[in-house]
Amino acid sequence: MNSDRQNFFDTAAHIKTGRIPLALIVDSPWLPGYAGIDTLDYYLDENLWFDINLKLLEQFPGVVWVPGFWWEYGMAIEASAFGSRLMFHHDQPPSVEPLSKDLAFWAEHCRVQNPEKDGLMPLVLRQIERMDQKMEPYGLSQNIACARGILTVTSWFMGVSTMMEALISDPNTIQPILEKVTETLILWLDAQLKRMREPRGVMLLDDLVGMISRRKYQKLIEPLFKRIWDHFDGYIKIYHNDTPCEHLLPTLAGAGFDVFNFSHETDIAKARVLMGDQIVLMGNVPPRDLGAFGTPEQNYQFALDCLNKTNGEGIILSFGGGVSQDTKPENIHALMAALKDWEKNKSR
Repeated sequence: MNSDRQNFFDTAAHIKTGRIPLALIVDSPWLPGYAGIDTLDYYLDENLWFDINLKLLEQFPGVVWVPGFWWEYGMAIEASAFGSRLMFHHDQPPSVEPLSKDLAFWAEHCRVQNPEKDGLMPLVLRQIERMDQKMEPYGLSQNIACARGILTVTSWFMGVSTMMEALISDPNTIQPILEKVTETLILWLDAQLKRMREPRGVMLLDDLVGMISRRKYQKLIEPLFKRIWDHFDGYIKIYHNDTPCEHLLPTLAGAGFDVFNFSHETDIAKARVLMGDQIVLMGNVPPRDLGAFGTPEQNYQFALDCLNKTNGEGIILSFGGGVSQDTKPENIHALMAALKDWEKNKSR
């Protein structure tokens, strides 16, 4: 494992290294366009996929890609296991449609899914195995298992409106469904970790948690959320939720994850106050407004502001979300330059 990636894991574990990581969540909404290829080719040609991900390490030295060499199909993997309809496109990740928007249907038919057999999950697990062999001669390895979160997955197979209405008006019916989704996610993450030579962490991505009240979160979601994090004790745990949800931040801080990638709409200094020092903040340069559509100068200055507001303590510099479609390489280089200049000035 290279020193930059080790520094990321050390920082996530609150080990002081004297170096601030620059880490970016990157996946298929951005990579095919960055490489100038058809999205379907990115999914189908494993050699092309490997070369594109390898090129990132060469073009952006020092940047840690999270999770790095990620086999994903947009939001489709977990949803496919629960029977959602997938529609593939040449210029974006797959669209997902619910199998049924009837809560009663899911109350009767929802079950725990088997990652070794259901949906796209077995294909991804095999791809992890195959790519692990290809990465080893380069001194590389896959380290972070990833899954969409409880509410995100549920929303894809039953519809957002059905799920949100049930959380409010019929919690007794939706609770067993959420339990089955939770157990599926634990099995899915476990299956990925078992196929990695150097498993180090898990990442959960769930923006919809930010759209519910604190009371509803604590009653229905928090026990399930903690169950996932507790299961992976000993691993670095990363949570992505870029929905503005300041009302939840003090509560989320005790859920059990280590690193929080959050909305750029929340000032990083305020996030520190609300979450305390136990959470490493991963952010929070605006990914779309600046990463995709801003100038290098704007990205550079915003990155400096993030570093200054935290004094570089307990922070992983990043976008406040994943790398957006159409993000310009020069804007990533601007983040690299900002970090280099800040650390140089700090050392004087």
